[in-house]
Amino acid sequence: MTASPEIERLIQLLARVPGLGPRSARRAALHLIQKRDQLMGPLAEALASAAERIVICSVCGNIDTADPCAICADARRETGLICVVETVADLWALERAGAVAGRYHVLGGTLSPLDGIGPDDLNIAGLVERVGSAGITEVVLAVNATVDGQTTAHYVTDLLEPTGVRVSQLAHGVPVGGELDYLDEGTLSAAVKARRPF
Repeated sequence: MTASPEIERLIQLLARVPGLGPRSARRAALHLIQKRDQLMGPLAEALASAAERIVICSVCGNIDTADPCAICADARRETGLICVVETVADLWALERAGAVAGRYHVLGGTLSPLDGIGPDDLNIAGLVERVGSAGITEVVLAVNATVDGQTTAHYVTDLLEPTGVRVSQLAHGVPVGGELDYLDEGTLSAAVKARRPF
């Protein structure tokens, strides 16, 4: 028995969401249909409202319902510190941790020549412009410790060198609560190189 075209379309759209494959999408669709009044209606309204109201911040690249976003508009944040992240998901993770008192800049990904992603495909020019005109004293590169992330970090560092702004990056190494026996060699090596006084 095949599902109606409407149900199949719902399943196909749900399957495009990261983390949901075809089987998970089918289960999610069935659950939404069974909980139509409590879940499907409110979800449809929330999606429609989000699609209508959410914008990309013209300053940092965050997503919000206002431009500039709430973070850029917050006068309590350090104006001299910009934390550079790859994606909005990274920004949200740092915000959940309460780790950054400054502002952000979302690159929109990393340099990846193999995937055809170059500097013009990312929001690097916007970062250089912000650093050059906004009295920024430090840029923290909070990019992933992948080859593409580190390539991007080096590229951005080279571009910012003429500005004289301090460029730093997140520490890499042993996570809080981590056991040395379970860590890979690269992480252990980075932790030893980045050691600090006790």
